[in-house]
Amino acid sequence: MNDTFLNIALVVVLALFVIYAFRNSRKNKAKQEELKAQIVPGVEVMTNFGLFGTLVSVDEVSNVAELEVSPGNIVRVHRQTLAKVVTEADSTVSGVSTGEPRSVEEAMEIANREAEAREKAANPEFGELAEPAEKPAEEIIVVEPVVEEPAVDGEPVKKPVRRASTKKVDE
Repeated sequence: MNDTFLNIALVVVLALFVIYAFRNSRKNKAKQEELKAQIVPGVEVMTNFGLFGTLVSVDEVSNVAELEVSPGNIVRVHRQTLAKVVTEADSTVSGVSTGEPRSVEEAMEIANREAEAREKAANPEFGELAEPAEKPAEEIIVVEPVVEEPAVDGEPVKKPVRRASTKKVDE
């Protein structure tokens, strides 16, 4: 009885695994067909290793794709390394541009604008209000005076300072 239940459970798990694998295989095949239909010369693509470029040509026989990564620079890659076609929807998030620079010049322009904004905030022009700096509260240390006790051998004995307290003074 125990062995039959175990065998049935094993067959059910194996059947679920085969169904799941078959389903994923069909999804991946459909996704590859969709990508293959989108890959035509002139579209901007991204490779599996993160290289962006404009597709110049695709040779189906030798599985070679040529990408123009910058004007005049053509890179040959294997056709299967083309991961996706880059669209405007990929570069925006819910209709808002992500703000990521697309070139070194654009990145430098953004960095210069941010540096100017920080400098302007640090050094206000004449007549502009700067944020007032918070003044720290002054601390006064109160020390108890040294108390002299009567001498045992003729010299007065001084007690060491036992405690010190701090008080904050607000103006």
